[in-house]
This record gives sequence, structure tokens and C-alpha cells, in this order.
Amino acid sequence: MTLNESAMKCADLLAANASAWRCGVSNVGGARVIDCGGAVTGGLQAGLQMARICTAGLAEVCLTSGELGPEIQVASDDPIRACLASQYAGWQIKAPGFFVMGSGPMRAASGREAIFDHIPGREQPPCAVGVLETRKHPTEEVIAYLVSQLPTTAESLTLAVAPASSMAGTIQVVARSLETALHKLHELKFDLRQVLSGIGVAPLAPVAAEEGKAIGWTNDAILYGGRVVLWVRADDEILDQIGPKVPSSASSDYGAPFGEIFKRYNGDFYKIDPLLFSPAEIEFRNLKTGRVHHFGKANFDLLRRSFVG
Repeated sequence: MTLNESAMKCADLLAANASAWRCGVSNVGGARVIDCGGAVTGGLQAGLQMARICTAGLAEVCLTSGELGPEIQVASDDPIRACLASQYAGWQIKAPGFFVMGSGPMRAASGREAIFDHIPGREQPPCAVGVLETRKHPTEEVIAYLVSQLPTTAESLTLAVAPASSMAGTIQVVARSLETALHKLHELKFDLRQVLSGIGVAPLAPVAAEEGKAIGWTNDAILYGGRVVLWVRADDEILDQIGPKVPSSASSDYGAPFGEIFKRYNGDFYKIDPLLFSPAEIEFRNLKTGRVHHFGKANFDLLRRSFVG
């Protein structure tokens, strides 16, 4: 089964429970759009299912309890495809009056991102599924653009949408702790074929009243509260060398709420040190030698300061 077919099963379940999970289903330009928090309230189940769609059904996503209250946990035995080929928000979708980053396995169907030159995932599926972090519904023009970027094998398109400033949107963003760790390792040129399984957990941020604060809080949840464990087969020397560079504390911008960092750079996201975007802690459990390598530490005091700000 392709990533998109697996994700479509998750999307069908979301649509089937739309009323109970406070979602709305509509048709735009021939695509099925499932609103999980824009013009509707959405909720916990909608957010968890969005995260499952993002990871193409290849990860267990659940609510757990932690030091600051509810947390989102993601576990996968196929983490590279689940997180980097599917969940990673790597597709810039632009149209007049519309800009959003696209997630989900429709990225693997399009396959145009450079990251697919380094990881498995490109496919020509019979359907396509994506997730958009936005309050706006995509227009017919946006749908036409997406379809033009997909293989002709994809006969249907489903999009789940919700802004970060919603219950569902907050959950699906905070469910990216494992993904951020893997993406950081990719940027550090680590051989991702050595990663077998992974678990990531991060505190569930409060639902902000406006999008800017929501982006800050959800980023902080991972940067200062995200903890990731990876099961790998690698040389201990390589893990000792690369490990200290993975946690967010390796960045020169570490130590302030994301909202403050964003203002420091006058709202220019691309001026922020890219090394910041990773979980607070990472642990490698080396199946090759039995050694455990732990780097970084959660900063719950800073998180408390952020969440009440």
C-alpha cells in the first residue's frame, strides 16, 4: 500500500466522524476538504487524526500525561517515511492571496522536493492526501495547482485543514517532535538508513487566540519540551560526535520563547538560526552496541513562562 492510500484510510475515518469530531466536509474544485478547525470548532480527536494523516498512518499518535499536563506522543517503526516523506511541511503552496506549507503524503506523490533524493518515498499512488495549516479553505485555483503537481495516477485529492490557533491544529503541529529530530539529523548529514524506530513526545501547548501566538507556543512545545528516543544501528563514535548538535540548545538562538526570537528578527523566519528547530532532548539507543547516548534537556521553566505570556 502506498503512503497516500494508507493516509486515505485515515482521512476516510475523519470524514466519517466529521459530525462527532466537530469537523466539516466540503468539495472544492473536485477535491474533498475536511475542515478541522477553521470555520468549525474541531477538537482532540480531529487533531489526533490529522496527525495520523500527516504520518500516512505509519505512526501511533496519542495523548499522554506529563509534567505540564497533556502531551502528544508519536511512535513509528517506519519513521523516515512517516515523518520525512509524509509529515514534514516541505511543500510551499502559493496562489493569489493564499500561501501555506503543505504536509502529508501528497508530497511523496509530487516528489519534487530535494529531500526525496536522499530518502525513500516517491510514489505514483491512485489517490493523494495532504494537510494544510490554514484557517482558509483552499480555492479552486489552489486545488488546480495541486492537481497539476501530482501524477496522473492520482484520481482523487483529500485535504485536511486547520490553523495552529485551533484545538486540532495545535495537536497536529505539536505531534512533530520526532519529525524535527529526524529532519535535524538529515541536515547534519547523518545516514538516516541507520534509524529503525522512534518515539517523540512534547507538551500540548494551549490553544492561542491568534495565529502568531499559536505558532510561538507550538514551536516552544517542541524546542523546549520535546523529547525523542531513536533506535539506531550506528557507530558509537558517530553518535557521540553528532549527538550534541541535535538538541535545540545547540543553537545560538536558544533560550527565549519563540515569539520573542521571531520579533528579534523582525518577523523574518529565515533569519532565525536553523539549528534551533529540533527537540530539547534526544536519546540514541544503539542496537549495534547496546549503548545509550543522551543529549540535551527539557526546559519546562521556560515553557511555563511562554505558555502564560
